[in-house]
Amino acid sequence: MKARSLVRIASAAALSVAALASQAATVVVGQVGPMSGMEATQGRAYASGMELYFNHVNKAGGVNGNQFTLVRKDDGGRAEDTVEMTRQLLAESKPLVLAGYFGNKNVDDLLASGMLAKEKIALVGYRDWEIRADTPLLYNPRAGLREELNKLTEHLATIGITRLGLFYEAGPGAVNLVTAADQAAHNAKATLVVQGSYPVGSAKVTQAVDTFVKTPPQAIIMVASGAAAAAFIEQYREANGRAQIFSHSGADVEQMAKRLSDEQLQGVAIAQVTPSPYKISSRIAKEFNDIAAQAGKLDSPISYATMEGFITAKVIVEAVRRQGRAPTREGTIAALDAMEQYDAGGYLVSFKPNQHTGSKYVELSIVGSAGKIRQ
Repeated sequence: MKARSLVRIASAAALSVAALASQAATVVVGQVGPMSGMEATQGRAYASGMELYFNHVNKAGGVNGNQFTLVRKDDGGRAEDTVEMTRQLLAESKPLVLAGYFGNKNVDDLLASGMLAKEKIALVGYRDWEIRADTPLLYNPRAGLREELNKLTEHLATIGITRLGLFYEAGPGAVNLVTAADQAAHNAKATLVVQGSYPVGSAKVTQAVDTFVKTPPQAIIMVASGAAAAAFIEQYREANGRAQIFSHSGADVEQMAKRLSDEQLQGVAIAQVTPSPYKISSRIAKEFNDIAAQAGKLDSPISYATMEGFITAKVIVEAVRRQGRAPTREGTIAALDAMEQYDAGGYLVSFKPNQHTGSKYVELSIVGSAGKIRQ
């Protein structure tokens, strides 16, 4: 009898585990981004960071019975493909949330399409390089471009550099960018003395290089894609341009290092909106490196973009955690809007209904003589 009872108990336990497993839901996170093209390095790295954290959570049993999966589509950086592929993704995979989008026009066109509002779905985590007002359904766990410009101009003012140039992508958002950069310079008692731009979605920088060579500033602030930033530095240095170069966070130093020599990169300073993934300087950096070490070889090398994707994934998981066993798109939006002072590991993320830029964290990294990044 005792043996039969034990068998019945074991069988019941096995059935219970099986039942729970069958009830486990899959939370789909959808990304449409540049897995190929000029910004492919960053697009893949951002995805790798998200998958790194999602896989870690899944191995630990998920959240409230939910497992996470990232479904990706490659838009090659083309805005028209971003919109169409998002439409396909929404129809095919029914994601709970979108994440990891790239590009000014890509995000602008997605908003203009009305899909986010129609589907009642949030986009959490994106990389662009324009001054964007807080917008419903658009959430970013990182600092905004305005905070980056303030950090760059304040730093330049402290070292006596007050005659500045601005290199940026032309487009509908350029007016707001120039206005914000001018205001940041003014606040730091500096002046924008010259500006140069390049066409949307390209890396055609020759005309801008000529402008800065003819009217040399003390320092140039770049607000550009990684590909355009690398092309600009290369051509500007070849033209004997001697201004110091400071870039916003969108310029991928890992990508630039593949194209540029150590001499060309030396002294370039880049605003970073996450803690460094290369050293244990915070709890989230330690967590990131520990999980990466356990995971083994990643799809992309560790980079700042990988760290940014990792943080975005943590925010999404937290939004799901706060909803219980049955998360919804509307519930995710509500959870995000109530996410004040979420501690992601010494990196605070704070959203409110009218505040969708989640962080003010900005620090500068400088490329040294051997092409190595130092804070």
